[in-house]
Amino acid sequence: MTTRSGTATRIDPIAVSEESTVVAEYEPDPATSERYQSESELERDLVRRLTGQAYEYLPITSEADLVANLRVQLEALNGITFTDAEWKTFFSEKIASANDGIVEKTARIQQDHIQILNREDGSFENVALIDKANVHNNRLQVINQYESEGTRATRYDVTILVNGLPMVHVELKRRGVDIREAFNQINRYQRDSFWAGSGLFEYVQLFVVSNGTLTKYYSNTTRDRHVGETAGKRRRKQRSNSFEFTSWWADANNNRIADLRGFTRTFLSKRTLLNVLTRYCVLDVDRNLLVMRPYQIVATERILQRIETSTNYRRAGTIDAGGYVWHTTGSGKTLTSFKTAQLATRIDGVDKVLFVVDRKDLDYQIMREYERFEKGAANSNASTAVLKKQLEDPDSRIIITTIQKLSIFVKRNRQHPVFGKHVVIVFDECHRSQFGDMHTTIIKAFKHYHLFGFTGTPIFADNADASGNPKRRTTSQTFGDKLHTYTIVDAIGDKNVLPFRIDYVNTIKVAPQAPDKQVTAIDTESALLHPDRVRIVAEYIMEHFDQKTRRGEGYVLKDKRVRGFNSMFATASIEAAKRYYNVIEKLQREREQAAQAASKRYERLKVALIYSFAPNEDAPDGLLGEEDFEPDGLDKASRDFLEDAIQDYNDMFGTSYDTSSVKFENYYKDLSGRLRNREVDLVIVVNMFLTGFDATTLNTLWVDKNLKHHGLIQAFSRTNRILNSVKNYGNIVCFRNLEDEVDDALALFGNKDAASIVKIAPYGEHHAKYQQKIADLLDRFPLDKEIVGEQAQKDFITLFGAILSLRNILVVFDEFAGHELLSPRQLQDYQSVYLDLYEDFRRTSDGDKESISEDVVFEIELVKQVEVGVDYILMLVREYQSQKGNGVDKELEARENIARALDASASLRNKKDLVMEFVDSISAGTDTDDAWHAYIAQKKHDELEQIITEENLKPEPARSFVEGAFRNGEIPTGGTAIAKILPPVSRFSHDNNHGAKKAVVLEKLKAFFERFSSLS
Repeated sequence: MTTRSGTATRIDPIAVSEESTVVAEYEPDPATSERYQSESELERDLVRRLTGQAYEYLPITSEADLVANLRVQLEALNGITFTDAEWKTFFSEKIASANDGIVEKTARIQQDHIQILNREDGSFENVALIDKANVHNNRLQVINQYESEGTRATRYDVTILVNGLPMVHVELKRRGVDIREAFNQINRYQRDSFWAGSGLFEYVQLFVVSNGTLTKYYSNTTRDRHVGETAGKRRRKQRSNSFEFTSWWADANNNRIADLRGFTRTFLSKRTLLNVLTRYCVLDVDRNLLVMRPYQIVATERILQRIETSTNYRRAGTIDAGGYVWHTTGSGKTLTSFKTAQLATRIDGVDKVLFVVDRKDLDYQIMREYERFEKGAANSNASTAVLKKQLEDPDSRIIITTIQKLSIFVKRNRQHPVFGKHVVIVFDECHRSQFGDMHTTIIKAFKHYHLFGFTGTPIFADNADASGNPKRRTTSQTFGDKLHTYTIVDAIGDKNVLPFRIDYVNTIKVAPQAPDKQVTAIDTESALLHPDRVRIVAEYIMEHFDQKTRRGEGYVLKDKRVRGFNSMFATASIEAAKRYYNVIEKLQREREQAAQAASKRYERLKVALIYSFAPNEDAPDGLLGEEDFEPDGLDKASRDFLEDAIQDYNDMFGTSYDTSSVKFENYYKDLSGRLRNREVDLVIVVNMFLTGFDATTLNTLWVDKNLKHHGLIQAFSRTNRILNSVKNYGNIVCFRNLEDEVDDALALFGNKDAASIVKIAPYGEHHAKYQQKIADLLDRFPLDKEIVGEQAQKDFITLFGAILSLRNILVVFDEFAGHELLSPRQLQDYQSVYLDLYEDFRRTSDGDKESISEDVVFEIELVKQVEVGVDYILMLVREYQSQKGNGVDKELEARENIARALDASASLRNKKDLVMEFVDSISAGTDTDDAWHAYIAQKKHDELEQIITEENLKPEPARSFVEGAFRNGEIPTGGTAIAKILPPVSRFSHDNNHGAKKAVVLEKLKAFFERFSSLS
């Protein structure tokens, strides 16, 4: 294409590249059959399509064949021939070491894919497990119905081998079956057999689950974290732990490719699959494998293409050499920028890649993550000396710095040689207000640059004009073309972020005819800070905190059980933040005193406060004023107040921060970490943390602040990160009337219909569905009648699961109180039935037979988040003690309450015999807690000794093995640890059956661990 601008002629390429990983526009295959398709037919069709795409079909079903094929494939890839001795050593030490689990094998593929072969003649040879430089050299094969012997015999559906190693596994269910069952089945394989034999299936990097109609993919560590077993290694930090973290594949326009045929044609095409495996997976600092989503890959490749084409057409140093990526907040812009920076350094001629962030975003997490790409790349020093050194070091290819530091460097080094280098500059969150003058200073200095920006909230002509600032430029005027778009509507549709639930709470007395939930617009800030109103707002937060944040409900976060989520309170000013902090503290003291007077326990909220001087006030276009890390700008009263609040924090957590510059910045970082780890309940802010801060545990934002456009979307988006199935939306509670601003912002950054997608349906719609399902439950499945027949049981499971999902949404609505329709006892009894069926359906009669639950999905995560714990059971035991001597009926009723609570608990029901034996043994005057701990310690000792005796285990190693398991949170299933506790056997005996013995011992120890793991 040729275009003219004045006298200049500009020639643009017609097509950028034919090597794009993501198809530009997907056209679905026309339906070819209307008849019923079984799972086996779906599997055969997939294998046929893969062989039609140049995969080699390999008819093998055993490990011996798999290992023999691996040898042949690695020899072909590397152009070598192993001797038998070389292969035996290389395989046992470099591929299938007994001490390696999923994480080690993933690191081998992602980071150490070239291994050293020690040849018999004393020489050394590099052996690649996968060719990342030229992906077409890799050989793809497909196998199906592979048989594995673990704790039980299993057969896997379809596995894709790359150079002989299993790297992609596809689990299928027939059409009409929920694909979560395929996800669950992969979890069972991990538990039962992926580690078996040589553990080659622990090399699987990606999993695909499909029922033909719907298809998703995810990384191995998503599955590994969900199961919670890391093949003999200590459990790693957990971020994505359930089906919610599986991904859809799509085309470049974000159109989903869900059907297995389309998925096979696109994602499983040889070029795309190999690109994803070799270029678009990232092993992060926590050893989690992150696989990029299609929109992230598209954005990365379009930036790389723009660098190459603009260099070829000599446009570097102009706006045509760059562009911006509009990916909504929470969609993973950081991961996209990581990969972009890494791959840009591999482009011939590029000298440096600078990733530029705002100072407050360069916290420990970003620092650690960027260190994964290039050790020492991220510089957090206060001076520019290290930055200068990095810019002068030819080996320092990726440099992460702040815009403030880069701007200072430019001003102090006007003639520096780096300004003439070929440099790629990437700005994170490029809508920020302070990227104005600093941005201009930077691009005037560099001559041969490509400038790219990432933003979730671009500046358009409409909202740029609203600022009244003639210097305010749109994002495209500053950075160039929009290279890719992924809006909040796309992200919510893909379930990559959560929708919002928004309450508008009236806090000022208005005329009687005004609607209850509408906040009257009051312009005077002083009126909004009246002590009466401040107390009303604070009381509302205190009264509804447990409900909104689900504080009474538990889940596991990073191997630790926590209760509920946490929240942030956005205030309009420093003065407002101070007043709210004081009033909330006063209300907590009042509640504590009232609880003590009533001989009850009150658990205080852990509240933190943070603010600093903001040189820029909130802009008319919605950009939030930027608070810096220099409290020196505060007036004395505000700084003194902040000093006192930080001391409260120090007293709470045993830290020693203050408002001096360095310690205040460290306070910010420490508070960031405690928010992410669910150690702080509520943080009161002005602007800090409202942009660029991610905490999956944060689910509620309390707002007493005028927000619009950028600031509104940014602030709201702090709450909508996915964590688990319990957290299914972000809670927004507005104490000001922001309804019009919300709709305007959603229309600006989504589309005109965004509000109906981004905001969840009102209470009435959810409760109407709930009411209908409860009526159906009571009519079809009354508690006094047994549910007879497999189909009736499946219908009950589906119906009660839907009720649990609706309750999970409804419990944070104020209106739901008193309208639950089921009594607590009815809910408990129905939950007991549900869990009984869960236990029945998950059992299998033998290893080759699938459970009849293949088309049933249990909402066990939703059951667990409302279940009772040991503390609650001990409270019931104390009630039982108090009823002793008050009559047989009362005593019996108290005992039945304990039994009923145990039956309704997913984690305690299999420990019912232990608890009830304890109940029967306890006398009226005994201290319950002390007696319980002594009882459990003795039972734990006795049952372990019984296993040691029955299985003839080595006593001391076995006890140490179990102690380590309880300390680390799991029973190791791989490595050499289990072998050290087994009885000695002769390897030359025909009937030593070492594998079977190991499986039996593991099963018993797992059952023992499960029985006692949550009782201490």
